Amino acid sequence: MTVQKHHDIATFAALKTSIANGEELSVKELLANQPMQELEKSYLIDLAKLNNNPTIIKLLEDIPLKE
Repeated sequence: MTVQKHHDIATFAALKTSIANGEELSVKELLANQPMQELEKSYLIDLAKLNNNPTIIKLLEDIPLKE
């Protein structure tokens, strides 16, 4: 596994945890306005909706998609 792939997986896991815990600042820092795959973005938005956190939902919705 490449270093970048490992970093992406670790970042995604950290995002899931931060979203579940409602840690808005951590989510913002982890996203860093980096584009993500549509499926990943959709999953994270669904997770944020489960926790009913409009700030995190907005942060995720504003992230650009990878082409």
